[in-house]
Amino acid sequence: MTAAQVRRPATDAVPHDKGPWERYGWLMAVVWMVFLVYPVLALASSSAPLAWRALGWAATAAFGVLYATGFVIGMRAGWGTPPRIVVVIFWTLVLCAVATSPAIGTQALSFVPFVMSYASYGLRGVWHWATTVLGVALVGAVIVLTGRLEGHLQLLVIVALLAVANSTNVWLIGRSVAADALRVELATSEERESVARDVHDLLGHSLTVIKLKAELAAQLVHRDPDRAKAELDEVARLAAEAIVGVRSTVTEMRTPVLADQLAVSRSALEAAGVEVEVRGDPAAISPAQALPTGWIVREATTNVLRHSRARHVRIEVAPGSLAIEDDGVGVSGDAGNGMRGMAERAHAAGASLRVDAVPAGGTRVSVRW
Repeated sequence: MTAAQVRRPATDAVPHDKGPWERYGWLMAVVWMVFLVYPVLALASSSAPLAWRALGWAATAAFGVLYATGFVIGMRAGWGTPPRIVVVIFWTLVLCAVATSPAIGTQALSFVPFVMSYASYGLRGVWHWATTVLGVALVGAVIVLTGRLEGHLQLLVIVALLAVANSTNVWLIGRSVAADALRVELATSEERESVARDVHDLLGHSLTVIKLKAELAAQLVHRDPDRAKAELDEVARLAAEAIVGVRSTVTEMRTPVLADQLAVSRSALEAAGVEVEVRGDPAAISPAQALPTGWIVREATTNVLRHSRARHVRIEVAPGSLAIEDDGVGVSGDAGNGMRGMAERAHAAGASLRVDAVPAGGTRVSVRW
């Protein structure tokens, strides 16, 4: 089940901080636990003293719990610098693996793939490369020093294949994260340029008119005081309009995070007596897509409040798409500035926007990548 398939009733709060990794990232760690069967079987057949076997069982249990916990914490922290606790858990995992060696000998190498994967996805960067190289070298060195190829060859093959797989995945994920960050930066830059143009056009026109009227009032102040006063009143009115326009533009410059915008839209609609239902998880939309999607949700909410006379609104979020459907009066006439603005934002973000009439009455606005 994906995060996008989770349905929430209208009374639920829109989530702000839980993404798919936070909800289901632990599954990847748990799936790998099946390979702990090797050290478990080695402990079960061990002839070491009871104290060493007890230590081995305790260390193996602690390893499993810490591995799953640290894996999820590392995933939730994003693809940046890992939290200190993730590093502490890494070294604790190494100590747990070493603690099993008195009971199971070289079978303790079965923990190496776990440690390699933990370093690759939880710590990343130099941790990945150092652990990968040392892991392969350690298994190879044990085979050479003990001369026991049988029983260790399979582990060497697994470790070597895992090194290649982890390195490829880390590289691909890093590229994806960097590309996503670049898309967000470009989208934000385009929004700022658009706002800059709006401010320039607004102030350029208003200040030009104000200047002309102020000069005219200065010429009329002695010859025709009443007309000069009228011109100054007009100057004050134009200045007030310019201030309102600038404030409005600056307010719109604040980038709406999709989860926050959904919460704001829900509050505004419910305050107007409109029932709201949100399906899906905002985290299903990538950060680069969330920027234009937030603007579209804002504009669609405004249209519902102003024109639709709707009593119910349903918002559906899925990976790469979002739809807003109401049961209002439906689409009529030519598209206004709001609809054109939504279409332009979607097109600039590489998405397509559709505005359709709902057969039972109402409007459905959908954006899809």
